[in-house]
Amino acid sequence: MTLYERPAFLDAGEAALVVEFGDSVDPVINARVLTMEAALHEAALTGVEETVPTYRSLMIRYEPLAISRAELVAALERLAPQDADAFTPKTRWRLPCCYDAELAEDIVLASQMLALAPERLAALHAGGDYRVYMYGFAPGWCYLGGLPDQLALPRRASPRGPTPQGAVLIGGGLSLVATNPMPTGWYVIGRTPERLFALERNPPTLIEPGDALSFEPIDAEAFRAMDARAARGEVLARREHLS
Repeated sequence: MTLYERPAFLDAGEAALVVEFGDSVDPVINARVLTMEAALHEAALTGVEETVPTYRSLMIRYEPLAISRAELVAALERLAPQDADAFTPKTRWRLPCCYDAELAEDIVLASQMLALAPERLAALHAGGDYRVYMYGFAPGWCYLGGLPDQLALPRRASPRGPTPQGAVLIGGGLSLVATNPMPTGWYVIGRTPERLFALERNPPTLIEPGDALSFEPIDAEAFRAMDARAARGEVLARREHLS
């Protein structure tokens, strides 16, 4: 892991700036990203229109006629966190997840690769303490850090077929909740009935980057009942305020 001594400022077209804090997926680097985003929101700079956090960087979309690149960079240098090596989530979500093989399409294969029983894999995954790093790849795809080391396995050499809605996946030392069918190189080891992304909601995403997340195991019968409730617009995940 390399944490940059000073943030790097990279242009993304004429109206967006990417602030990079390091070169890898790491909670310390991500803490800098989230702390910078919070400071930028609090500063409420004229011309800043949107922020998009990732594992290691923050993209800032701005109006060049309202704030110049030089002015934005100068403001960001003043706001840049120097000691934000830890980030304390304000919210924890408890997300229902079914690990039964009929819904967890790859749990047997992943268990064989990890030399674990499927029940042990499910218990380890459900026992993890996760942080939402970012949304990416497709709308509502929620990337999580905090996967137990025993569940780290490389992504597939070739993508598998489309994931089901609400698939809970592992791969590359991370976990992920998918919202819509899409080919992927990750392994489906569970499924949640919750809809993390819904266009009829405002905002459409349920959970924010920086939030903590835990999985609560449910069986297939409970999944089907909860899935019907979620289809009617009910929010199933339990939200806890941490501070």
